[in-house]
Amino acid sequence: MTGPMARPGGQHTHHTMRKKLLTIEEAESLSLHDIKQCYKGHINPVYEDVFSTFAIGQELVDHAEGVWLHTKSGKKILDATGGQGVLNHGHNHPRILAARIRYQQQRRMEVHKTIFSPYLAALSSNVAAMLPEGLDYPFFCNSGAEAVDGAIKMAYKYHKGSRSKILYSNISYHGKLLGAGSVTGSKELHFEFPKIPGTMPYEYGSLESISQLIRQYRRADGSSDVYALIIEPFSASTFRSCDGHFLKTLRQICDDEDIVLIFDEVFTGWCKTGNVFYFMDHGIVPDILTTSKSLGGGKSSLSAFVSGSKLLKKTFGNHKDFVLHSTTYNGFGEECATGIEALNIIADDDYVTRARRIGEITEARLKQLAASYPGQVKGYSGCGALYSIHLDIKTELLDKVLKLVPVDMLQQDQFVTQVVLASVTDWLFAHHQVYVQFTPRGITFSPPLIIAESEIDYFFDSLAATLDAGFIATTTAFVSNRFLKFFKK
Repeated sequence: MTGPMARPGGQHTHHTMRKKLLTIEEAESLSLHDIKQCYKGHINPVYEDVFSTFAIGQELVDHAEGVWLHTKSGKKILDATGGQGVLNHGHNHPRILAARIRYQQQRRMEVHKTIFSPYLAALSSNVAAMLPEGLDYPFFCNSGAEAVDGAIKMAYKYHKGSRSKILYSNISYHGKLLGAGSVTGSKELHFEFPKIPGTMPYEYGSLESISQLIRQYRRADGSSDVYALIIEPFSASTFRSCDGHFLKTLRQICDDEDIVLIFDEVFTGWCKTGNVFYFMDHGIVPDILTTSKSLGGGKSSLSAFVSGSKLLKKTFGNHKDFVLHSTTYNGFGEECATGIEALNIIADDDYVTRARRIGEITEARLKQLAASYPGQVKGYSGCGALYSIHLDIKTELLDKVLKLVPVDMLQQDQFVTQVVLASVTDWLFAHHQVYVQFTPRGITFSPPLIIAESEIDYFFDSLAATLDAGFIATTTAFVSNRFLKFFKK
């Protein structure tokens, strides 16, 4: 025998594990301290540092149901994050659990790509049924970034590699793979990784910026060198959105120039903003749509890029190229079964109406909040079940508190604002058992679409009580009790 496990002279080695493997039962009984040690030693020690800075980092979740997290210490926490778009159905929806159990009990087949799958067939049909005509062919993968990469490849292949430029927005977030990251304008991607060639940013919402780039990349024969334009019709990271006039004009520009128009609704899809997809409010259809998050019902990692027949036939819908883009887990059986049930729940329980009702209640509470706390709430933006609450943070009031923070941190862009926003979210968890997240723009309210009116009221009552405590109190507590420990490690 030759190879890495063979020694000279034909002697074989036997690898001895460095320590005993943990069982599922042992994993479920790990203490918080043991889990943190695993994070330090085997995941990333910085995760342990950062997570431990917050009150939620002092708790372990035992189980989750609907909009509630139940901790091992006996606390019941309102989850107002919606899992960043994953949990439109809430945690552990009983119908989705039942569908997965049924699949497992029947010992269905998962992986063979050369055997017809009823689950892949049905999910593909269901996705097409819920989308406008012209979006009929989904390709399923595992993450939003994978869907974006697939969409870019399809757009490039459509032009047979004859065009070299793709346009993307200056505020976009499309993912962190090399392809998706190449068309991401978010400051979150602050390190320059290698990029796919020909990526060109335009100003979000500016038709003139887009038109200028198209003029700039026109070839001598008059044809365009731009093969695709990708945009988030509703930007979930900045809470900016495109109006109907912009989207219709953009559609016309792309038609005139034969540019593949890609809409990224990975976060905002499946009713989050008050329609099945945000773009469907405006009477236009992209050439490719990317989607993920709640497509998997909160229990499976499922995404897709969806195109029409014209695009498919010119790219992967022919005998030569039909496997030119593929993945191991495309059409994985239990994932597809989960997606089938997730979409049926969306239709049966009318999640569009639910999202719009959540938006109506939220708007009313936000108006009350802004009127009651004019010195602390300066506005809000969003729709459906996706809102950002913009806080008015006057840093001069916090000078005394922020003297506790290392000077080099104060010099970072928007650092003071981020500390105050973090302190508000931490106070909500520690004092009111509400789990919420923040962005550079404010506090994010993005609940599951199953949330009840009483639970929305509980969130806003808790936020009002936190504002009553004041930014000085919340920030002092956060910096003194938690944040400074981050720097002393």
